[in-house]
Amino acid sequence: MNTASRFANQTAIVTGGLSGIGLAVVRRLRREGATVAIFDFETKPLAAAGGKPLVDELVLKVDVTNEAQVQEAVATVLAKLGRIDILVNSAGVTGKTNVKSHEVSLADFDFVLRTNVYGTFLTSKHVLPTMLAQGYGRILNLASMAGKEGNAGMAAYSSSKAAVIALTKVQGKEYAETGVTINALAPAVIQTPMVDAMPPAQVKANTDKIPMKRCGTLDEVAAMITFIVSPEASFTTGFTFDLSGGRAVY
Repeated sequence: MNTASRFANQTAIVTGGLSGIGLAVVRRLRREGATVAIFDFETKPLAAAGGKPLVDELVLKVDVTNEAQVQEAVATVLAKLGRIDILVNSAGVTGKTNVKSHEVSLADFDFVLRTNVYGTFLTSKHVLPTMLAQGYGRILNLASMAGKEGNAGMAAYSSSKAAVIALTKVQGKEYAETGVTINALAPAVIQTPMVDAMPPAQVKANTDKIPMKRCGTLDEVAAMITFIVSPEASFTTGFTFDLSGGRAVY
């Protein structure tokens, strides 16, 4: 297949699409023919990628924990672009790390869960009716190896990503006969601005567990995600793919 047209005539929403993994996915999807709308907590001009200029109206300021904002943004995408074929839930936060559970504040725990879990739930909730009416859709939720294994010092983040994995399993079963697939990706440590902001000791503790002894790259994540949300990935749903450099735990 010519990857330049793999997503021709398809529309995608990428949350957290202005930086890190989200931005890498936006650029890859656009390079392969998709029209992409970005939901992000902040808005800023985004340089053209893949030869297609990105117009500002497709960069929508959205707090994914706010249902009214999510609902309005989804309606805006439908009004302007007519359909939604792909949702990539990339928006996420780590919260405070290298902190033992009894020292974690409720405010931080709540902030991480609301962003990572509520955001994933709300965006999928509001794109699913359109996908179901079309008889086709792809949803990809960003989980983490932390959600499978539980990383010490990351109680809120690990708990939130475990919840994302569980939600993915539930939705995969619920919509298995509809033409809509819902899967997750559990990366190990990926070199992103979010990881750059973590304490070096926390990053080293995680990369030491990776048999390849390195962080993953944004290009590697984007390549895996674009396959999962492509038409070719038609017989897998409710599954969490690993991207771990050999650090698969289950």
